Amino acid sequence: MSAKGTILVGTVGQGIMRSTNYGESWQRLSVGNGLHAEATVRCLATHPKQANVVYAGSDRGLYRSEDGGHMWSRDETPIGEQAVWSICVDQANPERILAGTGTPDPGGIYLSTDGGARWHRSDVEVAETCAAVGTPRPLALSLDPTDANSGWAAFEVDGVRRTRDGGETWEKAALEIKNPDIHCVLVSAGPPKTVFVLVNDDVWSSTDDGETWKPANARSTFPWHYVRHISSKPDEPSTVLVSVGDATPGRTGAIMRSTDAGQTWAPLSLSAPPNSAMWYTTYARDNTGLVFAASRYGNLYRSEDNGDTWERLWREFSEVSSIAWLPD
Repeated sequence: MSAKGTILVGTVGQGIMRSTNYGESWQRLSVGNGLHAEATVRCLATHPKQANVVYAGSDRGLYRSEDGGHMWSRDETPIGEQAVWSICVDQANPERILAGTGTPDPGGIYLSTDGGARWHRSDVEVAETCAAVGTPRPLALSLDPTDANSGWAAFEVDGVRRTRDGGETWEKAALEIKNPDIHCVLVSAGPPKTVFVLVNDDVWSSTDDGETWKPANARSTFPWHYVRHISSKPDEPSTVLVSVGDATPGRTGAIMRSTDAGQTWAPLSLSAPPNSAMWYTTYARDNTGLVFAASRYGNLYRSEDNGDTWERLWREFSEVSSIAWLPD
C-alpha cells in the first residue's frame, strides 16, 4: 500500500461505499451515517484545502461531511430535496460552490459564495423537457482555473452553458457543437488552456476560450465512441483522461489519455476488461500518480503510475456515478 487515504464511491441506490484501507475492505454508508435509505449519489466533490470535507449530490439533495465521508448532514438550503447531479468547488476560492439539479426535478444551477452556508438559484435558462432523458440535467460543472469569473456547464440533453460572472448568470455557449447531448465539460489550465466538451459520441476542445471548437473524431480515433467523463492531472493539467465505452451501459470500454491537451490520444491498457462502458475517472490531488476509474456497472480500477498500469479491485459495486479520494 503506497498511499494512505479514504476512497468514496457514489452509487445508484446503494448510497456511498467507503474504504479507509486502500480498498481492502468497504463500508456501506446509509441511514446510520446521515444519508437517506437506498440513496442515489450522483456526484462527489472534495474541498481543496480541508482534506476531511467532502460534498455529495444525491436524489434527495446536497449532503456534506466534515470527517472524511463517514458521517453526513443535509443542510436546509433552497436546493431542498431536489436531485443534485453535479457539484463544483472553486479550487482557488473554495467558498464558491456550484450545484446542478435535474431529473426528475427542474434543471438548474445553485450558487454559494460562503462555503455552503447560504445558497441561491443562478439565472440560467433550461428546457423543461428534452429528448431521451426527459428533464435535462447538468452532468458536470467546471470553473476556469485561470479566471474566477468564467465557468462552464454540461446539460444532458440541452447543450452547453457558460458563466462570465462567477456563476450568477449563464448563457448558451459552444453553439458550433450541434449535438446537445452533453456528458461532461472541463477547463484544463494546459498549456494551452483548453475547454473540453464531451458529447455522447465525441470530444470537442477549444483553445481560444470557446470561440472555435475542434472534434477529436472519436468514431475513427477511439476504440469505442460512447464518451462519458474527463479529468485532468492536477500537476500536469495538459494530461487528461477520458472514459469511453461501446454504448450505454454497454458491454466493454476503455480509458483514453492525452498528454498534450487533447491534440493526440492513446488508449490505456486495463488489467482486466470492464463489464460495461468505462464511466468515471479521478486523480488524487495529493499523489500525482494515483488515479481511480470505474465502469458503469461497478468495476473499480486503481493506477499508481498515472494510468500506465491498472489493478482491478476485488469489490464490485452497483451502478457507479462518482469517485473521490481523500488523503489522510
